[in-house]
Amino acid sequence: MKDISEMMIDLAYSAAIMDNKPLAEEVMLLEKRMDDLVYILNMNLMLSARNWRDAETLAAVQRVGALTNVMSDAAGDIAGLVLRGIKVHPVAREVFERTEENLEHAHIVEGSILEGNSVDELHLARRIGADIIAIRRGEHWLINPGKEIIMPEDVIVARGTQEGLTKLVQAAGGEVSSLE
Repeated sequence: MKDISEMMIDLAYSAAIMDNKPLAEEVMLLEKRMDDLVYILNMNLMLSARNWRDAETLAAVQRVGALTNVMSDAAGDIAGLVLRGIKVHPVAREVFERTEENLEHAHIVEGSILEGNSVDELHLARRIGADIIAIRRGEHWLINPGKEIIMPEDVIVARGTQEGLTKLVQAAGGEVSSLE
C-alpha cells in the first residue's frame, strides 16, 4: 500500500505538470484500488483482534493504512484537478520541466519489442535512461516489476529522462524495432 500511494503522488504531480489526462485517469484507478485495499485491511484487522491487547497492537497497523489512504486521496485530488481541466501555473510547470526525471505511461501493443521480456532483462535504465516502475495488467498493479514479463495490453509506468521515456513509449507502441 505504501509503494502504491507513493507512486500515486508521483503520477499525480506528473499528470498535473504535463496536463496529462490519461496519466490522471491511471491515478484515479489506483485511488479506487487503494480504497479497496484499506477496506480489506480494516476488515482483516477487526477479524484478527482476539482481545484488547491484540486490538491495541493492530491499531498501529490500521493507522499506517489510514495514512497511506490519506496520501492516495491527495493524489486523487490532484488528478481530479487535471481531469477537470484546471491548469498548473506556468511558473510551476517550468520548474518541473527542468527536472532530470519525469514519469510517463504507455500501452504495450502486440508485437512491441518489449513484449515477452522481463523488466530486468531489458536493462532499460542503462540502455535508454528510463525504467519501468509499475505495470497495470487489467485491474491489477505490479509495483517494482523486475522479473515480471511484459505482455500485450499491459500499461507500463516509467520514470526517466524525457528522451528515454520517448523511446520507451515508441517501443511500447511498436513504432521501433530496437532500443539502441
